Amino acid sequence: MQQPVLTRKIKPFQLVALVFFTVSGGPYGLEPLLNYAGEHAAFLILLVTPLLWDVPAIFTVLELNSMMPVTGGYYKWVKHALGPRWGFYEGWWTWIYTFVDLAIYPVLFVTYASYFFPGIEAYRIQVCLVIVWLSAILNILGIVPVGRTALFLGAAVLSPLIILIVLVIYQHGDNISIPSQTLNGLPFSSFGIALYTVMWNCLGWDNVTTYAEEVETPVRSYLISSFAAFALVMVVYFFAIMAAQQSGISHSSFLEDGFPALGEIVSGRWLGAILAIGGMASSLGIYAAVLLSVSRVPKAMAGDGLLPQRLNVLHSRFQTPYVSIIICSIVVSFMILWPFAELLIIDVTVYGAGLSLEYISLIKLRITSPNVKRPFKIPLNVAALCMVLILPFGVYFIALAGAFASTPKSIQAAIFAICILLTAEVAWRLVTWRKPHLKRS
Repeated sequence: MQQPVLTRKIKPFQLVALVFFTVSGGPYGLEPLLNYAGEHAAFLILLVTPLLWDVPAIFTVLELNSMMPVTGGYYKWVKHALGPRWGFYEGWWTWIYTFVDLAIYPVLFVTYASYFFPGIEAYRIQVCLVIVWLSAILNILGIVPVGRTALFLGAAVLSPLIILIVLVIYQHGDNISIPSQTLNGLPFSSFGIALYTVMWNCLGWDNVTTYAEEVETPVRSYLISSFAAFALVMVVYFFAIMAAQQSGISHSSFLEDGFPALGEIVSGRWLGAILAIGGMASSLGIYAAVLLSVSRVPKAMAGDGLLPQRLNVLHSRFQTPYVSIIICSIVVSFMILWPFAELLIIDVTVYGAGLSLEYISLIKLRITSPNVKRPFKIPLNVAALCMVLILPFGVYFIALAGAFASTPKSIQAAIFAICILLTAEVAWRLVTWRKPHLKRS
């Protein structure tokens, strides 16, 4: 059945807000870094990891998206380059990873809301469910309302952080200094979890491409928005951790109580309060933006016959994949029962596997389709690309090894993530059992 043409599209400045929230949403969630890495390694890990982990991903996404700016994004790229089986793996892994990712943000919202309502933890599940289903309604209304909401929440996130950073710089003036940075003496398990923390706070660059057909001038818009968002994320992260380091807050207190506790140390309860509001806004904005991206993947897979056709149906009024949105929200409603630390490890591990297929697809298409138009092309040949892409793979496996060298709960989370990856083959066999022709395509 032919779907109606989407006429309401978001503008580049709204896309910047969506990219910011999909990838980051501010430094809320970065608090464990100082506790694991310490002052003498935190800035080194914070600045080097995105260069090795994010920059290759950003350039890969920009090139592939310039070739195929279509609904489904990364799933369509992998399917086109590697065939239906690996395309299914990509869609399946990223769909599951996003369930895990989404489950984190309602929990973070409750954490920051507890600053105002200390007893809210007793109602954590109920509050999380309200957030899940209000975000589902917002996404069913369409990408434009989500984009406008992201702009508003972006202001609510960044304003308190700017106030915090300005006050810290004013108070410490010429005494601001960054401790010498080294990995010497940092236990490997702590290094691995610190890597996971930064990687989780900087992932999702490919997620924003799943609704490319709903963006005005997508190739240009994604190019500008991705670089603008990356610069914004790195500046905010650096100064936020610098503020924590200069304030003298204990690493354990920062880990447990977050930015509101930092705000109280810097300038009293009023700053702690607005930073808590910023944390709540960050959680809401990230959730809505990530749900927007993931809901387009099962729709695209259903359109290719890899998932039930019902997932390909658009809402009669809002032209949104409402069935996919509802199913995602149902699954996340159960995932919120997981603890935060374990969700983070599962999240990054599953996401990294999907991202690796995008890197392989980039190389494959460079070899098999060298003459296809690429409005944006990474200025490297195939051999140089292969060398560069070793870097994110290295970061990924070091972090995974660190999880296995850490606490029993971290090991359990890593093993569970690997088991999740293996479910893709089980699901693929079920699909091809019902549709044998897919094996030959």
